Amino acid sequence: MRIHADRERCIGSGTCVLTLPAVFTQDDEDGLVLVTDDTPGAEHRASVDQAVLACPVSAISVEHGDPR
Repeated sequence: MRIHADRERCIGSGTCVLTLPAVFTQDDEDGLVLVTDDTPGAEHRASVDQAVLACPVSAISVEHGDPR
């Protein structure tokens, strides 16, 4: 799984950080999303998917890769 955050689209709502603070944070200067772990383990899959869905501007995307 690989996470991408589009900082140009982000509005700094923080829903990703609230959903999964182990993977997302917000920039201290502009409040926009920062991905602290762009390849988190499978144990975070459900929370990553929830963060993607919760983002009000669809600034977060995830590639799950081969499920084998």
